[in-house]
Formats: sequence, C-alpha cells, structure tokens
Amino acid sequence: MCNKSIRTVVLALALVVGGCKTQKGKLEFVMPESGQKVLLGEQVKLKLNFSEAAIDSVIYSVDGNILERKKDTSGVVLDTQRVGLGDRSITAKVYVAGKEDIAYSNVTVIPPSAKNYGFEVVNVFPHDDKAFTQGLQYEGGILYETTGRTGESSLRKVDLQTGKVTKIVPIGDEYFGEGMTIAGDKIVVLTWQENVGFFYNKNTFEKTGSFSYGNSKEGWGLTYDGQRLIKSDGSHLLYFLDPTTGKETGSIGVYDENGAVDNLNELEYIDGKVYANVYQQEIIVVINPETGAVESRINLVGMNTENRQPVDNELNGIAYDAVGKRLFVTGKLWSKLYEIKTVER
Repeated sequence: MCNKSIRTVVLALALVVGGCKTQKGKLEFVMPESGQKVLLGEQVKLKLNFSEAAIDSVIYSVDGNILERKKDTSGVVLDTQRVGLGDRSITAKVYVAGKEDIAYSNVTVIPPSAKNYGFEVVNVFPHDDKAFTQGLQYEGGILYETTGRTGESSLRKVDLQTGKVTKIVPIGDEYFGEGMTIAGDKIVVLTWQENVGFFYNKNTFEKTGSFSYGNSKEGWGLTYDGQRLIKSDGSHLLYFLDPTTGKETGSIGVYDENGAVDNLNELEYIDGKVYANVYQQEIIVVINPETGAVESRINLVGMNTENRQPVDNELNGIAYDAVGKRLFVTGKLWSKLYEIKTVER
C-alpha cells in the first residue's frame, strides 16, 4: 500500500474515533466561560454539560477548597464576595459508577471601576537632582529619603524648604537601595535584589539589624500601617511583614477593573489606603489593603516634563504630611519635589 493510501486510512480512523468521542461528550463547564471577568459580589452560576443523566455525586471546588457536594446535575452558585479578588480556579469532580471525571474553568474577580483623579500643583520645592529616589516619607517636619544605584545608595534626612541634605549614611557599596518607611523609632530600608532589608535608629541612623525576604524576593516599595509593614516587589502583590522582625506574614493581590495591577513600586500609607507608584507610568493607584481593590487612580502626566529621560527618571516617591494634610511627590533624579492636591475627574 502506498504512503498516500496509508495516510488516508489513518485519517479515516482518526475521524471515526474523534466522532465517537464527540458523540459521547466531554465533561466541561457550560458556565462560567473560562477566563471570564466577574465583578466582586456577583453571584456566578456553575453549570456542567453532564454526559450522563444520572450521577453518583459531583464535588465543586474553588482554588482547591470544596464549595459544594451534590448528588444531582443541578448547578451551584459561587458567591464571589466569599472568595475575594483575583484569579480563581474552578473544578468539578463527577463520579459515575465508580469512575471519576474532572472539568476545569477559571474566572478573574475584579472590583468596580476605580475613580479617576487629576492634580493641581500647590507648591514646588527644590530636590537633589542627583538623588535616585526610591523611598520617601515626611514626619515631624523632616523628609526622610532613600536613594538607589549600587555604590551610591543612601539613607538621608532632607530639609523640605531648601532641599538640603542634613544627614546621610551609605546603605553599603554592595547594595542597591530601595523603599523605606518609619515604624516607631525605627527606619526600615529595603534593598533591591540582595534579598535583605535593614533596620536603622531613626535619630542616629545607626544600623541596628537586618532581615531576609520571604516569598517576595525583591524589594521595591515599603510603608507602615501602624501594625504591619507593607512591601511591594514590582508584581501585583503587596506583602505584609512583622515590623519588629521583618518576617513575611501574608500577602494580597492588587486588582482594578481590568485585572491584576503589576509593577507596584514606591508606597505610602494614607488614611487607611496604600498609595502606590506604578513603575514607568505617571500614575498613583490608591489601594484598599484589606481587599486589594484599586479604589482610585491619580494621573500625574504632565506634572514634570523638565529634561525628562525615558528611563531612570521615573516618578518615584510619595510622602504625606499627616498633620498638614499635604501630599508630596517626586522622582528619580528630579530637581523638584511637588506638593499636589487631587482633583476628581
């Protein structure tokens, strides 16, 4: 038999087998459609195309946790408020005559659309244009700042009005400095890819300890909510750390109406929300740290256009005067620090 004839027979057999399989039916979810985005709080119906009218049982699970067990083919309902924001894996295990079959689906639970804000510049202050800003905080009338770049990284105190550096210590020649925050009488400083953070005495700048990272292997932004350190690593996750030991205690994913929000960078905790720069974007997202929802975003496009470079010149630095209710922003190698107010669009 020639090769062409062999291929014809094989193809015919494949069509027969495939046709039989199609007629028998593959267990799969009819609802929800795989990859579907659903709003937090929405009730999502789970429905299968059962190949058998009578089953022994079916077990529905979300992210490996059993949602419901049933002994019939009726659907079940997933309350997205219970599972929270993020990508959710859905499975159904069906048992018929001692045999198991499995169907898979997934949804992304998203929050309502975030409010959008613009800005107005209230004041402009001088800023060291050689400071590769990575962390910024205002407390007691003083700006505290960390700068990056290997061999140049520093922790410093800065006079807001003049931009003058009044105290500075190097983080270490082998380290690339990143975000920082104040927690009581301590300053906590991150490094980028060195897998270590440091504790400093807030007044003397003496280094008093260190800690290793957990699941989050990079250090980007850091803030403090009064109970937990909150850390970013350039992903869509915020990590919670013990403020005394630096040990990682948990994490939460950050989502807006479009899905996961990646590249979270410098952070500031303001009135119960986490304000986060988004790397290489001129925006700040305002996050509910309990749910991970982006509740609003501040568009800062056009605020600083002075000799801007496409890289290593990004918006990066958020500080808040809790007493005077003033919001400050700056960036890497910027010659100015801006006090702004937000304007709802």
